[in-house]
Amino acid sequence: MFGEGQPAIERLRAYLRDLKPGARALLVSELERALLRGDNPAGAEMVLAELRRSVRAGNARSHRFGDPARLFFQPLGSFLVDDIPEHKHRGRIAQSALEPMWLWLSNTLMPEEARSYSEQVEQALAAGDTDRAENLARGFQDRAAQRIQQTLEEVANNDRERRRLTVQLGSSRALEDVQVVSGILHVRDSLAMLGEQLPSHINSFSGAMFDSVMTLVGSPLGAKAELFPYLLVLVMSRLAAPWQLIRLATRAAGADGADRIAETPYAVAVSIALDEIDRKVRELAGDLKSGRGIAVSALLKEIHDALRGLRSELDLPIESAWGRQLAAVRAEISKVLTAEIELMPGRVRRLMRPRPAKEIKPGSVLDPDDVTEAEALVGFVATCRNYASELAVNEVTQRTFGELRENLDTGTRTLLDALRGSGDGERPFRQSQVDATVRFCARVFGQEYASLLAKAAEVASHSERKAARA
Repeated sequence: MFGEGQPAIERLRAYLRDLKPGARALLVSELERALLRGDNPAGAEMVLAELRRSVRAGNARSHRFGDPARLFFQPLGSFLVDDIPEHKHRGRIAQSALEPMWLWLSNTLMPEEARSYSEQVEQALAAGDTDRAENLARGFQDRAAQRIQQTLEEVANNDRERRRLTVQLGSSRALEDVQVVSGILHVRDSLAMLGEQLPSHINSFSGAMFDSVMTLVGSPLGAKAELFPYLLVLVMSRLAAPWQLIRLATRAAGADGADRIAETPYAVAVSIALDEIDRKVRELAGDLKSGRGIAVSALLKEIHDALRGLRSELDLPIESAWGRQLAAVRAEISKVLTAEIELMPGRVRRLMRPRPAKEIKPGSVLDPDDVTEAEALVGFVATCRNYASELAVNEVTQRTFGELRENLDTGTRTLLDALRGSGDGERPFRQSQVDATVRFCARVFGQEYASLLAKAAEVASHSERKAARA
């Protein structure tokens, strides 16, 4: 398993990005169902994360780098994160920060060198000489790393120059981003060598696998101060459950207490894991707000498992910095979920509301997209119930689900009666309401109940047609 490095992951990511929307949706659905019922297909979490990333990228205005920029940033592949640059990412850089970074390098820091590099790379690729193009990229990376380091030294004690850098890169974390790029480029070859010794995907971070990684991280090369935090991020990028990075810290400290761990170099592993959970909460909030709804239940499970894992494997007093950060993350996820959960009963109620015949346009039906979104929301709230305690949403899930059950219990009979007595013009709409209710009931009461309701609806519709012919 060792020796299978990043190229295999990149090939898989490229394949997933090229999937057609229909195939992507089917794959997401199957993987999410498998995860939620307790199965754990190898690489499922990474595949879902990449699919979510591709959907977000497809809905946002994006810029494709030319080959010179792409080759230059290639060593940063495992250290890119889907988030806005303003958020803290230890040892990582936001994907969206790369374009302004390249413009800064090309137009301000080293314009002549960048222009010459770009022209030579394009010529090499046009001639099919990829080896030359990659060698040119390596040379430019080395020169850029030196120039960046010089710039960092120049702005270290110069507030004006730091503000200027912030303006040029368009981020309040411009200085940190430049430091990350410089740091990764300086240890590029060592990271590549260590990465080749890591598995491409670590499904279970325990036993012999854990011991092998611990040995690698603690080796004379891996333990170098300038390399260590980036190696931890590299390890986390291979984990099916990124939060398990903290196990390196507890092993190194020989204890699970915050004080003992904080005394070791591995303390940064806890901070990296907490930052990643915080990022996933923002990712979930963004996906819920956007209405894309792609694998949000699986993402919710990831967050739940991570919070539970940290609370069970670490002793983090609430007064400690990590304890406060964890409490803040739990409060934020509770806030995000509560806002979404409280929307659900109203959406279902609106679709199930009995309409008088005069309000129904002949031949009309419920908007299929509205029904699909409401059904997904019902399913999402049902998933929240499974994780309610850890995510601090017990009260709101119980209350809203009780309200939903009552709406379905009382509303279903009313809709069936309305369908039974409907005329030709209103019947399609009444039928679409009953069909939507069947879908909601499948999520709440189970498929067997929904099947019985569907048969009752068929009898009601058939009875009405027989009465009309008579």
